[in-house]
Amino acid sequence: MQELHDAPLAPLTTFRLGGPAHRLITATTDDEVIAAVREADDTGTPLLLIGGGSNLVIGDKGFAGTALVIATEGFALDGTRLELAAGEVWTDAVARTVEAGLAGIECLAGIPGSAGATPIQNVGAYGQEVASTITEVVAYDRLTRETVTIPNAECAFTYRHSRFKADPERYVVLRVRFELEDADGLSEPVKYAETARALGVEAGDRVPLAEARETVLKLRSGKGMVLDPEDHDTWSAGSFFTNPILTDEEFAVFHARVRERLGADAVPPAYPAADGHTKTSAAWLIDKAGFTKGYGSGPARISTKHTLALTNRGTATTEDLLTLAREVVAGVRDVFGVTLVNEPVTVGVSL
Repeated sequence: MQELHDAPLAPLTTFRLGGPAHRLITATTDDEVIAAVREADDTGTPLLLIGGGSNLVIGDKGFAGTALVIATEGFALDGTRLELAAGEVWTDAVARTVEAGLAGIECLAGIPGSAGATPIQNVGAYGQEVASTITEVVAYDRLTRETVTIPNAECAFTYRHSRFKADPERYVVLRVRFELEDADGLSEPVKYAETARALGVEAGDRVPLAEARETVLKLRSGKGMVLDPEDHDTWSAGSFFTNPILTDEEFAVFHARVRERLGADAVPPAYPAADGHTKTSAAWLIDKAGFTKGYGSGPARISTKHTLALTNRGTATTEDLLTLAREVVAGVRDVFGVTLVNEPVTVGVSL
């Protein structure tokens, strides 16, 4: 277990932002992870967990505590059952399941970060989300000081949310278990319209796994959503805001604001969500409120490829990023009456 002091955290995040940690520990086994967590809890030391760093916005002052990098390794495939250590690189794990001819997470290719973060955020894209394939999550419970196995039904998965995200101070994910599908080398039925169009098929069709993965990677790359050190459009956390989910009353008020702003025939994106609610598009809201691709003149700007990504153009500070984010939130609220919610976790700062 490696230990450093006054260590920079910015290189550990995809934003490349944030000040130093008082103490930085890198754990490569589950036992090391648990030992570091217990030590922090026993001494009352603030603890920051870091996986791939793709969902973190760390303040410029850094973190006055222990930052724990979970760098565990483990990819175990038994038939259609997959177990990943929390520190496994997610996009590499997806590639290996495709190579093994197993469907279920192929459309989650290119998503940065580690496997341990996927159940926390209920990671999803292009018609798939991990809640559909996760069977169990093995975690260290900081309250009971035990390692627990939590079945899918008890993970409380919803859109970009879970039991783990709802109670971030309690669980430390150690391993994630999945049940995939052997469909003779074919993907799951394609659900997402954009993916189907790119593949030249109808929704519900299956395609070769490798073709599905490559198509998603191309779509993501075109939006700056695949990490590239040379491309500042990828110096981001991917989608910075979640898609708003509105009640019938909220959607009616929103729709009226849309017609007022864009004309009587204007119709905003609307998709069925749980409990009879309606989900709309954060990217559409941002664009129609006047924050177009490339918006901004400072070192933090909206991506030139996708309005949902806020980016560090190379010299930004976290405060630069937050200033831009607050401007977007305020602008969308003023125009449409909808308040956007940030998807990345903020550390030492807030919108």
